[in-house]
Amino acid sequence: MKNELEGLPVLQYVRENKSSVEKVVAREFSLTIVLNNQELVTLLCSPSDLEYLAVGFLLSEGLLNIKDEIRSIAVDDRRGVARVETREGKELTSERLSKRLIASSGGRGTSASSAAAQSLAKVEYRSEITVPAIYTLVKEFQHHSRLYRATHGVHSAALCDADILVFAEDIGRHNAIDKVFGKCLMEDILTDGRMVVTSGRVSSEILLKVARRRIPVIISIAAPTDVAVELAGSLGVTLIGSVSGSKMNVFSHDWRILRDEEPDGNPGSNTLPIFQRREGAR
Repeated sequence: MKNELEGLPVLQYVRENKSSVEKVVAREFSLTIVLNNQELVTLLCSPSDLEYLAVGFLLSEGLLNIKDEIRSIAVDDRRGVARVETREGKELTSERLSKRLIASSGGRGTSASSAAAQSLAKVEYRSEITVPAIYTLVKEFQHHSRLYRATHGVHSAALCDADILVFAEDIGRHNAIDKVFGKCLMEDILTDGRMVVTSGRVSSEILLKVARRRIPVIISIAAPTDVAVELAGSLGVTLIGSVSGSKMNVFSHDWRILRDEEPDGNPGSNTLPIFQRREGAR
């Protein structure tokens, strides 16, 4: 596996004084995903967890649904190719086969189409989390990224309940989430009814990735787009953005967020579980 970090010489200025130092930066890697001998896409990513990234991308694009569909996965991290074979060969349309290069920012995948949104069922889980738990979880999340602490040049994503269950980081915010979902599929980790925390902006593509995995809550350190807010409302997802310190913005379905308080309304009793995964419609 290639190193995710690269030390480079830089000329550093502090006010008007300059010095030569070495700084660590995040490495950028190109991964081409080949599905059933058909070249699908090239992703610009971090050179780690490439199998999870390939599987997660196919999940997000609706080209995989369950683990048993996969016949084999072979990753050549020297040449930058991930070959995925399914048990029933999936024929790709000419539109999908038109070669795409998706930049680290995420580009625009087919999962962002209006048809993809209309095909998704509403997320009905009644999972709930307390306000203090959100702040605590985000603080833990921000201290979890080794690459970010070293470079300040990557995004992070995590699947959570009361704690962080699966964590991934990448130069691309979309890739980080796909790595999380790819690992969940390959290691049989349940996503339904849980939460996703992300460092990146929540766009329509990100929201759809989360809704497709039947996740009722997404929490971001950054802000959402207007389309993501609209989709969150229609798909039943609680969207929380701009979480910092003791502030956050809740854009949709705030009924899943509980104040940790006494029955008489006095805060601070810690009588509520910090996170409850509940099935069924509200």
